[in-house]
Amino acid sequence: MTSSNPLPESFSLERQSLDLRFRNAALSTREYLTDAYVRIRVTGDELDGFGSPGHDDHIRIFLPDAPPSSVEEMREAPSREFTPVEWGTDAAGEHFLDLEFALHGDEAVASAWAQHAPIGSPIGIGGPRGSLSVVGSPDGWLLAGDETAVAQIRRYAALVPEDAPALILVEVRNAAHQMPIDAPVPVEYINRGSAAPGTALAAAIANMDEDDKPGTDPFLFVAAEQAIVKPARQLAARWGVDTARAVIKGYWKSEATGAEYHAPH
Repeated sequence: MTSSNPLPESFSLERQSLDLRFRNAALSTREYLTDAYVRIRVTGDELDGFGSPGHDDHIRIFLPDAPPSSVEEMREAPSREFTPVEWGTDAAGEHFLDLEFALHGDEAVASAWAQHAPIGSPIGIGGPRGSLSVVGSPDGWLLAGDETAVAQIRRYAALVPEDAPALILVEVRNAAHQMPIDAPVPVEYINRGSAAPGTALAAAIANMDEDDKPGTDPFLFVAAEQAIVKPARQLAARWGVDTARAVIKGYWKSEATGAEYHAPH
């Protein structure tokens, strides 16, 4: 006799609040991974003790013209949400934090700063104020996003076991914009060419069916331009995945709907 009980869940998503702290740092290095994607390192004594305890945590960066004299002054500067990529203490004993920027031109505040700010420029770091962790062991993984989601895809890819079914999809402009991502499975790059950002990834997701589902109880992370949310939720429904146990986000909005944007939890 076949049981009608659903399969037990292999994992859960757990959120916790964190004490909000603001820190001052300074731009230390920049490294272009492609001509439109740059990794930034910031350093400073106040980064001592910085941590991101979950698997999907965001910080807010503040970009003042001069070192702020107070937290209140820091918070008045232009700011954006970002995913911390790496942090710790380097060989010289400096406390550091690495961030990655998808470059969108000088009209975007964070993009312009990442490209043009002189080494030593001040930056404020707020948070993370909340943390999301994958607890348990998903038996499959779908990680999908555009350039703005690569930092977060890196963090999730580090959790995927070598033998787990996994799909990692990254939409970029063309082959010249494919950046290296450490992962236990090959990363599939989707080149959008001259199409609107997010549309090529949305089409790939819309074409997925049950045969493409990795595992029986997979974790889904999908983040790109805001329009990705609808097809990603439709995919979750086709696969029988509860969206309360998935992370599906619009990380930014196109010029038609708004400016540079990175969604918090």
